[in-house]
Amino acid sequence: MSRPTRVPLALPPWLAHALRAQRGPVPWSAVTRGALSAGPLLLVAVQVGHTSLGVVAAIAAMLAGINDRPGSRRASVKRIGVPALGGALGLVIGTYAGQETGAVVLTVILTLVGLVAGGISAIGPVASAVGTQLLVGSAIGAGMPLPEPGWERALGFLAGAGWLLALRLVLPTPGSLAGDFRFDGERQAVAGVYDAVAELLDAVGGPEATRRRAALTAALDHAQDALAGPRLRRYASSSAERRLHAQYAAALPLAEAATALAWAGEAVSERASEGPRRLAAAVRGNSHTGPLPAPSRSAPALRALDDALLHAAEVFDQGRGGDLHTRPRTARDRLRAALGSAGREYGLRVALCFGASSAVAQALHQTQWYGQHEHWYWLPATAVFLVKPDLGPLASRVLNRAAGTVLGALLFAGFAAVLPRPEGLIALVALSGALIPVATRHFAAQTAVVTVLVLALVMVGGEPQASAGRIGETLLACAIVLIVGHLPMPGQRGGGVRARLAAANEAAHAYLTHVLDEADTHVLTRADAPRIGTSGTPSDPRAARWTLRREAYRTLAEARTAISLAAHELPALARHTEGADEVADVLERLVDTTTACAVHLDDTGQIGPRHRERLAAVLADLAGPVERAGLRLPRTPLAG
Repeated sequence: MSRPTRVPLALPPWLAHALRAQRGPVPWSAVTRGALSAGPLLLVAVQVGHTSLGVVAAIAAMLAGINDRPGSRRASVKRIGVPALGGALGLVIGTYAGQETGAVVLTVILTLVGLVAGGISAIGPVASAVGTQLLVGSAIGAGMPLPEPGWERALGFLAGAGWLLALRLVLPTPGSLAGDFRFDGERQAVAGVYDAVAELLDAVGGPEATRRRAALTAALDHAQDALAGPRLRRYASSSAERRLHAQYAAALPLAEAATALAWAGEAVSERASEGPRRLAAAVRGNSHTGPLPAPSRSAPALRALDDALLHAAEVFDQGRGGDLHTRPRTARDRLRAALGSAGREYGLRVALCFGASSAVAQALHQTQWYGQHEHWYWLPATAVFLVKPDLGPLASRVLNRAAGTVLGALLFAGFAAVLPRPEGLIALVALSGALIPVATRHFAAQTAVVTVLVLALVMVGGEPQASAGRIGETLLACAIVLIVGHLPMPGQRGGGVRARLAAANEAAHAYLTHVLDEADTHVLTRADAPRIGTSGTPSDPRAARWTLRREAYRTLAEARTAISLAAHELPALARHTEGADEVADVLERLVDTTTACAVHLDDTGQIGPRHRERLAAVLADLAGPVERAGLRLPRTPLAG
């Protein structure tokens, strides 16, 4: 008699997400910057007799370290510097509101700050970091007992963040000293695009093709962001920058051809991926490509791939500049995102959590629940990180925050019992700063490291050991956020997911409409189409198409991320976004099919019957899911 097969126990999505951690190599350069940021700043401040300002600067360096992610140096100016400005503004607002108003008025002001910060956070990742630091700065300014005026605190905060940003811009990445290390992040990002193209070509016709196409989109998004940073020199159009822009632009037709091959589903020879891999090695080594193996030219997508490889070889030799093919977001677009359904829902929840936690904290402080510790601001500052949906699903955030705080508080209690003061505590701050870049891979680990760092700063600032109070305040903040997170709100739940899906839907149809218009007006034919060698120039009709294609895939990736986070919420919240993944699946098929149509159009001057049939079928499949999701289906000029 055979034994029954045991089926492994599947964890519920909200618990599985809480246990999931990111993987990858240790970012040693970020670890070095973390070790040289908060600890040394605090040491200098203690030595010169400005300990309180040193604590503020160390907090700013810690928050900047959380935003110190892989990428280019120029992009880090925006990713680290702009949120620091939000934190400094919050310090000023919180300081003067705390000094000039009573508890009730202060709570109202902090609630309004939460409303604004929540709406801003819906704009994008950098704006979300701005909102986070604005709220943290407001809480610290209102509650931390510091002798300095608000403007001086803000300068100290900017100095702390500016110090880490300066380290990011000046220190070379290990292994990059042989070349121009200023652009090592950009080179890695662009090389990653060519690697992703090669991996997609290897997966054509197999089960991994869809995942590899998504990985290609992520690589293109990362490279686009890396190259779009501010120019840090007066004459920034150096040959190295022009070369990188040209190499990125040359990858776009390769990505288009590889996507069309994946759509067709017919496996290609291993020779097809050799060219992109050699291009990736040339980008990393800042060297020439050498001879590139040409793929077969037996199909339109293969001919497009061969043309793109020839063009890339020419670009790598000449290094002429190219466009990033991205549509810049205007102030109107950002305002629309902040005031839209996602921004309103986000803002209301942040305002309620931040205001309620501030009111509860001040009430408990007045009843001496905090004892001799003057840090009621910890409760609202903790709620800030718990209420941010872009940091993960609510249940996952709460579980990891609670576990990480308990672990960090217990670890600090042990360290505080044996370390000398203040030297040992300053060393502990430096160690914690070094661990932050690694700990950001899991919210519980990040919380534990930040808890140790903050408790050490509190003791250096002159307060007694406060591990027990920190645990209690965190658990209280978890309860407040859980309650507010499940409260009914005006309008439809899942506004963030719907806003992302609506943007992806609009971008996909704009891309489709452009390609169909090209076909109907015969803009491109085999006889008069510009050679691929002119791609990236304003006169190339493909430039507008590639801009729309990038926007379609990018917004689709953002929608996928929002849908994944919503699906890992507790069932009471996850049910509000059911069916969103179905819409994203069909939109992905629509964009892939449009890309295949574009490649076929370049080769033949028309969209073939097979492609039109597939387009019509995808649009028919899309109508039902879009209607159920409450979205509008734009009209497209799809002719028979």
